Amino acid sequence: MGLILHHYDFSNFAEKARLMLGFKGLAWRGIEQPPIAPKPNLTPLTGGYRRIPVLQEGADLWCDTRLIARELERRVAMPTLFPPETMGAAQAIAWWAEHQLMRPMALYVSGINADHMPAGLHEDRARIHGVPVPSIEAVRAAALRNLPLVRPQLAWLADMLKDGRGYLLGERPCIADFACYHVVWFLRGREIDCRAELEPYPRLIAWRDRMASIGHGQRTDGAPEEGLAVARASRPAPPRPPHPLDGDPCPGERARVRAADNARNWIEGEVLFVDDHEISLLRSDPRVGDVAVHFPRLGYDWRRTR
Repeated sequence: MGLILHHYDFSNFAEKARLMLGFKGLAWRGIEQPPIAPKPNLTPLTGGYRRIPVLQEGADLWCDTRLIARELERRVAMPTLFPPETMGAAQAIAWWAEHQLMRPMALYVSGINADHMPAGLHEDRARIHGVPVPSIEAVRAAALRNLPLVRPQLAWLADMLKDGRGYLLGERPCIADFACYHVVWFLRGREIDCRAELEPYPRLIAWRDRMASIGHGQRTDGAPEEGLAVARASRPAPPRPPHPLDGDPCPGERARVRAADNARNWIEGEVLFVDDHEISLLRSDPRVGDVAVHFPRLGYDWRRTR
């Protein structure tokens, strides 16, 4: 079956993954997942991890676009997402974009489009963050509060390009470009287009268009149940040699993982692989059998199951 991407079309993080697949020239099968819970064709695979996108091959699942990027790089080295000459700066810019720029951008665009978001989305996101369900008026008000946080950060991006370079850190795209692009891509909105915020920055618009021209590679679409069937017919790939850090749960021990920002549900299993970038858990579900679920270390909380 090859690579499967569990996604939905208006997810900005899914757009990052789709563009990285295109950059690597890969063929992949897209499985549309609902944007809100329940996700009956995803949770048996991930053990409760509900964020999008998730990359699948056979009975292996990679969660979070940071780890998806590393997995794609491991498979296809060139063109590289991580040019060595810009590695540190690129990773720092990517972390800023996805942790400081994305949140106010999402609140701004979603607030402007408050009446046009999928039914139940505002309630679902409030539950994720552990806050009361907002009224539509409150969602609209959040847009006005967050636009002043978006605008100076867009100006920072534009400043990176003002010397005429093609991409944020030089003449070839790197992980910083992909991490920033999908945040800017979100300005397209739903019914209400917010891309006028880019009009003061023609170089930023040109960069956005260059990134968009990379495309999504060779995409075909599949039915929601396909991922379950593929996992059920497969076994997790043999893990690479582990390199645990001091204090880490080691392969064979039980552990649990969750995103460190606002996730409340732990994903539990047996440690299959661990190094300084990744932790993989082997878990079983009656609908799919044994699966390996892979998480990045950075941004995730994990510990032994007691």
